[in-house]
Parts: sequence; C-alpha cells; structure tokens
Amino acid sequence: MRASLYVLSGLLGGIGFLALAAPGRFAAQVATPAAASAPARRITLDVVVTDHSGNPVRGLQQQDFTLLDDKQPQTIVAFRVADGSNQAEDPPVDAILVLDRINPTFQTVSSEEQQLKGYLQAGAGGELPLPTSLLFLSDTEGNRTPSTRDGKALMDSLNSSAYGLRAIRRTQGFNGGVDRANRSLGALQQIVSSEVNQPGRKLVVWLGPAWPILTGPNVRLSNKDRNALFQAIVSVSTALRETRITLYNVSFPGTLSGNFYYETFLKGVSSANSVQNGNLSLQVLAVQSGGLVLNRSNDLAASITTCQADAKVYYTLAFDPPPAKHSDEYHNLQVKIGRPGLTVRTRTGYYAQP
Repeated sequence: MRASLYVLSGLLGGIGFLALAAPGRFAAQVATPAAASAPARRITLDVVVTDHSGNPVRGLQQQDFTLLDDKQPQTIVAFRVADGSNQAEDPPVDAILVLDRINPTFQTVSSEEQQLKGYLQAGAGGELPLPTSLLFLSDTEGNRTPSTRDGKALMDSLNSSAYGLRAIRRTQGFNGGVDRANRSLGALQQIVSSEVNQPGRKLVVWLGPAWPILTGPNVRLSNKDRNALFQAIVSVSTALRETRITLYNVSFPGTLSGNFYYETFLKGVSSANSVQNGNLSLQVLAVQSGGLVLNRSNDLAASITTCQADAKVYYTLAFDPPPAKHSDEYHNLQVKIGRPGLTVRTRTGYYAQP
C-alpha cells in the first residue's frame, strides 16, 4: 500500500500549513513561532504535579525540582508558580475545545454534543473555570468561537452550528483516513497559527477518537517519505512547545479497556530512520506535550474538567540547554520531584538546533 502520507511543504506568511497535496498524501509542516527573548535557545516548561488522587500539589519550591536533559542535570534559570495568586504576571490559561465532527460516527458526535451541552449549561449560571472557545471541525471548515467564560454564549454557538452530511465517509478506507487525518492536522495548525503571538499557556482539548494512526504491516515508507515525516514531526513538536500548548484527547464514548495502541509510538523520534505515521498521532502529541489521553470514561464533562484542572496549579521552569551537535537533535526531558508519591507531567522532549 502506498504510504507516503506526509510531504514537506512551503511556508505561508511565515507560518507553516497543512494541506492536501495529492490523493493519499499530506503536505505537513508547522513552522515555529518567532524566537523567544534572549537567550534564543532557552526552553520553557509548564509542569503539573499531582498527588496519588490526581489533585494538584501546591507549595512546591524551585529546590524541589530536578530537571534532566538526556539524563544530565540542568540548572533551572527561571521558576514561577501559577496558582491564581500572580494573575498580573501570568495571563489566564485559555482552553480550546475541539469538537471533532470528522473522525467519529454520526451517532457518537450526537451523543458527544449532548454531553458538551451539559458541561456548558453547568457554567451558564455563572462562569466557566477558564476562558474557553469552541472549534467546530467539519469536512469544509474549522470555525472557532471567541474565547469567553460565558457558558450560555458558547451554548448558543453550539446550537447554531450546523452539522450536515459528511463528504468524507469512514467507509472510504485508507484514503478516507488519510483525508480525515489531513484535515484534522489542519485544524491543529489553525490553532497554532492563531496562538503563535499570544502570551501564556493554552490547553487544547480534542473531543473525539482523533485522526487515524495509519500505521500497519501494509504501510511502507520510502526514505523520502521518512525524511518528510520526520521534518513534520520536528515542526509540529517545536510549534506546540513554543506556543505553550498542552494537548489533551478525550475519546467518547470510553471503553473499559481503552485503546492504547498509540503507546507504541510515545518514544521521541531521533531520526528519520525510525519514523512511522503513528509518531504524528494526536494521542502521541498529547502525551509528549504533557497532556492526557482520556479514553475510558463516558462522562464527557468530568473528562473536560480533569483536563482543565491542570490550570489550577502548575509550575513554569526554564533552562538553557546545551548546544546541539546537529540540526533537529532530539533531547529527552525529565522533571523529577524530591518527594515520594507525586506524579509529574510536562513535555517529554524537544528538538534542538545548533
């Protein structure tokens, strides 16, 4: 089976784009945002620490953290606590809920939207916990509402958003899967493009089973395909990191066992030689960004609340990484806490440049 799914493309206005290049192929590249303040190589990480019950942990200090880059300790050159007490210094975390109408079945989308309405209605009498926007992903568009805490306003947008027949049908097999994946990645690029110059942290919660992984024994990649796919992975990973986007995948309805095939591809890819299409799946990007994959619950509102709880208390660390020996050099990241029984989530790696 032809397997060249991702094809490196040019830039559009300084921001990379994802667009259908030819039947059965992706054009995929997301350019990185403008360089950060000096030193340009500085890496900033948003770190969530939870206890054994999943509750956020407050009160940690810089000395509680150890940061490892390829297992080598690094000096933390900047440290900040975000717990609602320093709003003047750090803008509110934005939440973007992606309502996927391409990848699930019609019945699943209908049930999902009903549960989403329940979540928004809970905030209609007051305020949602975070400034929130909805992105409606369909065959032909990816409309996004303005960000607001007003649940009623988002409810009105949801009610007025038409959901018609789909041009891309799930029965179209592999090529249909390629098209759905391409359009889904285009929506992710749309979010990155809109957030590239916006300060602060963003939580992107993708509601739905995500785009197809498109990896298997009959999927073959040429050397050209692998090189193009590796460059796409580097670009997407870097763009998400520099825009401070944390991804989450809430798959509805959940299953008792969940779907954990994506875990095969969680390890960071260091070169084009080992790349597969699964390395650019939503679930992998979510975990690598420090987010969550929630695929075992039928309570959509509770899953969204779990994702947004990451904004209650988190820690921002920065360090100056060692110089890279070559372009797109992959570095594994670990953040450890010197206290037992705590779980740490943050970005799992990054691509360094000379």
